[in-house]
Amino acid sequence: MASQVINSRLLLLTIPILACVFLCSCYARATDKNGARIRGMFVFGSSLVDNGNNNFLKNSMAKADFLPYGIDFPYGPSGRFTNGKNVIDLLCDQLKLPLVPAFTDPSTKGTKIIHGVNYASGASGILDDTGLLAGNVISLNQQVRNFEEVTLPVLEAEMGFQRRELLPKYLFVVGTGGNDYSFNYFLRQSNANVSLEAFTANLTRKLSGQLQKLYSLGGRKFALMAVNPIGCSPMVMANRRTRNGCIEGLNKAAHLFNAHLKSLVDVSKEQMPGSNVIFVNSYKMIRDIIKNPVSRGFKDTNSACCEVMSLNEGGNGILCKKEGQACEDRNIHVFFDGLHPTEAVNIQIATKAYNSNLTSEVYPINVKQLSML
Repeated sequence: MASQVINSRLLLLTIPILACVFLCSCYARATDKNGARIRGMFVFGSSLVDNGNNNFLKNSMAKADFLPYGIDFPYGPSGRFTNGKNVIDLLCDQLKLPLVPAFTDPSTKGTKIIHGVNYASGASGILDDTGLLAGNVISLNQQVRNFEEVTLPVLEAEMGFQRRELLPKYLFVVGTGGNDYSFNYFLRQSNANVSLEAFTANLTRKLSGQLQKLYSLGGRKFALMAVNPIGCSPMVMANRRTRNGCIEGLNKAAHLFNAHLKSLVDVSKEQMPGSNVIFVNSYKMIRDIIKNPVSRGFKDTNSACCEVMSLNEGGNGILCKKEGQACEDRNIHVFFDGLHPTEAVNIQIATKAYNSNLTSEVYPINVKQLSML
């Protein structure tokens, strides 16, 4: 009789264990089928990856919370510097993740952060003083502090796990550096005696330090976005007498920074053991479109799709006019405003970032392969 009671108790204990094993195995197969094991995404950088943080900043001139921005976005103008989705949104789609909320949005709290947070700020840079021309922006240093001091404690409380267990399941995306050239190195008189090589080396050191900081907090999967070909943007092309070719001096700076950025991938193996870092070469992807637009579905490679507020009108040659006109066929334009690509270009960048097998586009592996590690 006693043995029957024991066997019955063992059976009762075994059933939930087997059920757990079954459900866990089903979950594992589900994540494999979706091609993603990423729980969420933390995003740091500038306007190319900002999804509305500057909306909530006082005295910031770098905002995109008005039409025609968001003309093709499901929720209208949201602070994204394009007509529809940006690269981060499209990567979320690829990874089967919900859109990542903006850090400065007052509603970004509690369970809303469990799939990640976006800290990026338009006009910001790696250097603290890069965004001063645009008023109030959030530097990369402050973005990382916001992640560490505000988000992490709440995330641990919501998930019931320590950061060391949580963060390896998140993708950290960093897209910054272009503004440090366009609105700092090439504009400030204080940089007159600093060589491009020295300035770039300094930028890379500072960025490497921030990556190591995120690593020390528990981050293990990183995607570094290249600086785009800033010498081909309508902002700088509009000041040229001829539009034959891009301004190679600016592109040289971007190319040099990207070379350093790619080198961080190899260096990270020693500096950040157990981490996996990839380099997304959006510079090459956009340059390929500009060189051969028709074969990739584009026609206009050097003019803005929207009406841009010029310097004579009190603008900066970058942002669209509020409630201004936008071109009808936005899918054939490379640039939406004076600097930022259209959703059509973002789609190509995100798609290749996720599944391209060319190391010249994504090095050394793509986002899909990174998500499976």
